[in-house]
Amino acid sequence: MRKFVVTIAFASFSFASFGQIVSLNTNETAKLKSAIKNDTETQKLYQGFEKSALKYLDEQPNPIDTIRTEGLLKGNPKKVKTQQALADMNKMFTLALAYQINGDQKYLNKCVEFLSAWAKNNKPNGDPIDDTNLDPAVEAYDLIKKDIPATDKKEIEKWLSETAWAEINSKRMKAGRATAINNWNAHRLKEVGEIGYALNNLELINWAIDNLKSHININLYADGTSLDFKERDAMHYHIYDLEPMLKLAIMIDRAKGNNFYTYESPKGSSIKKSVEWLIPYIKGEKQHEEYVNTTVKFDRDRAKNNEPGFAPGSMFQPGLALPVLRLSVYFDPTQKDLLQKVSGGQHNWQNVLEELKHKQ
Repeated sequence: MRKFVVTIAFASFSFASFGQIVSLNTNETAKLKSAIKNDTETQKLYQGFEKSALKYLDEQPNPIDTIRTEGLLKGNPKKVKTQQALADMNKMFTLALAYQINGDQKYLNKCVEFLSAWAKNNKPNGDPIDDTNLDPAVEAYDLIKKDIPATDKKEIEKWLSETAWAEINSKRMKAGRATAINNWNAHRLKEVGEIGYALNNLELINWAIDNLKSHININLYADGTSLDFKERDAMHYHIYDLEPMLKLAIMIDRAKGNNFYTYESPKGSSIKKSVEWLIPYIKGEKQHEEYVNTTVKFDRDRAKNNEPGFAPGSMFQPGLALPVLRLSVYFDPTQKDLLQKVSGGQHNWQNVLEELKHKQ
């Protein structure tokens, strides 16, 4: 039985029906098809994508009953097993997108096979750091949901719904726990919102939006810093906190909701301010030594485990901020030049897909 019931719904979402908010919508897919047909560079990138899709047709799903990455050091057998299973995520998304591009039923059937295998075998545990790995599966479902056979669709939707409710009802969400207000919560909100939009579940959507407001107020500060930065003394975690908030803000905007990039909390904090606070460090105008004053034991354990980038005093590398830059340009196109500089001007298939979602 659900322990939590949403009682407040935002009026703007009360009677809404959402299409493909998480993935590429019909118009964006049409633009992609046109680019593949008419643009030489996109054609070349698509050829590599198509090669991978064809390869995945011959592979079998490798679902894991419980995703285990959070709190485990590199090399831990449970983490290694999970990482091997999570290779399925990109396969699902690739197969779903291949079906959208060329309409070949074999890609749809294989993607459904992967999604169904995970739906049958994976048991949600309410850990957002583990569940954040499911993003490509949710996006794959969103891409093909209109064409999934009824029996399979019911099973997949049940799995996704249970994953979202496990997050909402998790003991890690209880008031007074650090995981209710730090980067864990940012990933929790993103996952619940993402599943909500994919399933057109207004209860989940409204819960994510309501709690995003609270998270911005509690987790981010008016000067642009964040709770996670102060606790970990690391840009790495400031970025890891902002990335899911940006993803959720983009979904809300695509659904014609409020602009949560510029939204300011009662104490004056905003996602925009926290992104802009990061910019001088990305440009190299300021430097930061990571983890010197972290209060979290796991950071020190990873340093002892010789995991790259976690040794106290490691200098922040601008490239680590690429996930935030790629998302923030959706709201602030003026950051495109900085994104190009930090990424080295590289243009790949992922860039093509991201650019299709940019606000026009």
